[in-house]
Amino acid sequence: MYQLKMILLILVSLFFLAVGIDLLISAYRLNDPFTFLMMFFASNLMILISAALCLGFVLRLKRSWTGRPPDKTSMNDE
Repeated sequence: MYQLKMILLILVSLFFLAVGIDLLISAYRLNDPFTFLMMFFASNLMILISAALCLGFVLRLKRSWTGRPPDKTSMNDE
């Protein structure tokens, strides 16, 4: 069940990564400089967050397939 959840989250993050890339491409077709800057930075933020989440989910999935349990960190260090 854990692997299915991670695969679903990877697919969702890849979807948002593709949407961010599409927004970046469409930003270059705009004529207004202010709108271009807003769309450019928004799409780059979307790409960065989606790629980071995708990488994290892939590493968690890889860890679960190698037999090690996922990290269950808590607030208490003791």
